[in-house]
Amino acid sequence: MKPTLLFDFTVDKENSTVNVKREFAAEHSLVWDAWTKPEMLDKWWAPKPYVTKTKSMNFTNGGRWLYAMEGPTGDKHWCLADYSEIDTKNSFKHLDAFCDLEGNISDAMPRSAWSTKFTNQGETTLVNVSIKHDTLEDLEKIIEMGFKEGFTMAMGNLDELFSNLK
Repeated sequence: MKPTLLFDFTVDKENSTVNVKREFAAEHSLVWDAWTKPEMLDKWWAPKPYVTKTKSMNFTNGGRWLYAMEGPTGDKHWCLADYSEIDTKNSFKHLDAFCDLEGNISDAMPRSAWSTKFTNQGETTLVNVSIKHDTLEDLEKIIEMGFKEGFTMAMGNLDELFSNLK
């Protein structure tokens, strides 16, 4: 295992995109499962003290994941991922949105297009995430909400999950 795992978070304002490269000390198929199976996503996706609770998930082309990030006081923030392209074990694409508990998309918050790729590196797996926003204003709104900090915390949760599975 490498002592230091790659974590690169960059914001490309010119293209309204966030790019994240994150290496995990886990085998490729386990990392894929952690990103694509609700029983695993619920263990790490939300930044603490929030937890993820999946309402429904259909990880197929045209399927969707409807989930809530629930806070310690019971507040819930509903989110949705609409899957558009899945190359099993290699990559997937989805549109992300905030919504209500029925999956009705909120106009108050911007949607983003995610592309997530997985590279087997033997003892580690590299995940490349590209998150495209329609406008620079949309990107800035998400960054101001604390996306970098929240996503960084979630990646740490995933590291913790992998170490507990060993």
